[in-house]
Amino acid sequence: MTITRKHTNQRMSRIVVHNDTIYLCGQVCKDATQGIKEQTQTMLDKVDALLEEAGSDRKHILSATVYISDMQYFAQMNEVWDAWVPEGHAPARACVEAAMARPELLVEVSVVAAVKKD
Repeated sequence: MTITRKHTNQRMSRIVVHNDTIYLCGQVCKDATQGIKEQTQTMLDKVDALLEEAGSDRKHILSATVYISDMQYFAQMNEVWDAWVPEGHAPARACVEAAMARPELLVEVSVVAAVKKD
């Protein structure tokens, strides 16, 4: 039983792989000065890159927890999310309103995925 950790520092690892399951730390946007749609898209772009590095993709996401700073952004965030999730591959998902690490952050996501087997 091997545990692989990537991009590790004192506080966390960005990717942890155990038993063909990939755990990503919470991902936020690249530019927190942008609106909710842009923050959501760049956050999901980061998820794509980390999943690829770990040997997976968005079709193999098992679950996602979305943290949103204010539920007023829920519909706009979902517009971007719905366009990003491949049809027929929606993961189990929860979305909760939460205080963010920095006030300018509007959304964050934590993802668990399966390793892609060809």
